[in-house]
Amino acid sequence: MRNSPRSARYLRPTARLIALVVCGSVVAACSSTADQIAASSSAPAGSSSTAASAASASTAVPAVCGAPELARLTLRQKLAQRLVVGVTGAADAKTVVQTEQIGGIFVGSWTDLTMLSDGSAAALAESADTPLMVTVDQEGGRVARLSKLGIDLPAPRAAVASGQTPGQVRAQAKKAGQQMAKLGITVDFAPVVDVSAESDDEVIGDRSYSSDAAVVTEYAGAFAAGLQDAGIMPVYKHFPGHGSASGDSHLGSVTTPPLAQLQRSDLVPYRTLLKNPGNAGVMVGHLMVPGLTQGDTPASISPAVMSMLRSGAGYDGPTFDGVIFSDDLSGMKAITDRYPIDQAVLRAFQAGSDIGLWLTTDKVSAVLNTLERAVADGKLPEDEVDASVVRILRAKGVLSC
Repeated sequence: MRNSPRSARYLRPTARLIALVVCGSVVAACSSTADQIAASSSAPAGSSSTAASAASASTAVPAVCGAPELARLTLRQKLAQRLVVGVTGAADAKTVVQTEQIGGIFVGSWTDLTMLSDGSAAALAESADTPLMVTVDQEGGRVARLSKLGIDLPAPRAAVASGQTPGQVRAQAKKAGQQMAKLGITVDFAPVVDVSAESDDEVIGDRSYSSDAAVVTEYAGAFAAGLQDAGIMPVYKHFPGHGSASGDSHLGSVTTPPLAQLQRSDLVPYRTLLKNPGNAGVMVGHLMVPGLTQGDTPASISPAVMSMLRSGAGYDGPTFDGVIFSDDLSGMKAITDRYPIDQAVLRAFQAGSDIGLWLTTDKVSAVLNTLERAVADGKLPEDEVDASVVRILRAKGVLSC
């Protein structure tokens, strides 16, 4: 975990006070000092050096990151940490957070923004047992959910076309991030890293900085750095690249050019931006990629795509151990034409996504029921659940390991 101003805002007193590693089901080979002393005292004469060597070897084993935090969460609470859902306003958010202890809420175009301006969202996040992600789409231009609250930015393409420098873009993002932080927002699903020559009004269009991958890399990196300067977690999107795709995944299935072409264009920015991402996450789109995804499986539920993102293999990228978000799983026909929300979330998790994102709170309990059954049936390994929760807690500033 890279320290940032955001870490201090997320870190709760209970997390700061934890100093011992709890040895439970999440730590298979944990040996306490008391166990070592007992073993040493009961060893036969002449075996003290052997016992000492065993104790030394045991103490050399590093503690499992996040073991105490994982131990205090039930399975359902761990699964809930992996959900971020859209809310209509303060009451809706409070109910779902208190009922199911979800990991985050999403402020969309339909949300009553009073929950931000009156401090309700910030208060809810502060009261949560585990810090809450308060997320938003604030790209600038036509995707600016907070413009009514006086937070606005130019469209990415317009920023480049007007001659703004990357330094100016970083400063603008920092200012917007500071304004967002005052409202209780912690995560911005931006910047768009898609490389696109589409006309301005198409699905990506002016949301892209450029059709030149080098320009996208420079400006998107500046925007993300500005958000992190303000303590806001940026999320690069839409991996592995929506810029030259066949259509709009809100409306149906979308196919990108073959992987070989993405390696020369859309994937280029990720090679640089994920080398030193700070606290940035990555959002995976609902995109079918010839040469990568199988059949009609979208990237957001494709193990091959998640493996490529994590390992960097397949596009000569760096390894990535940050948080992976799905794109919206309930409002985009590329997914909803195939799966109900509980199955969509399960498939995203089975593929390797850390967080399932969707737009309403009404199915949260049903989704968690499905996920619990999947763990019980061996369809969703609990060690993989734990690994995702650790990544999420790092992003929230709860963990620094």
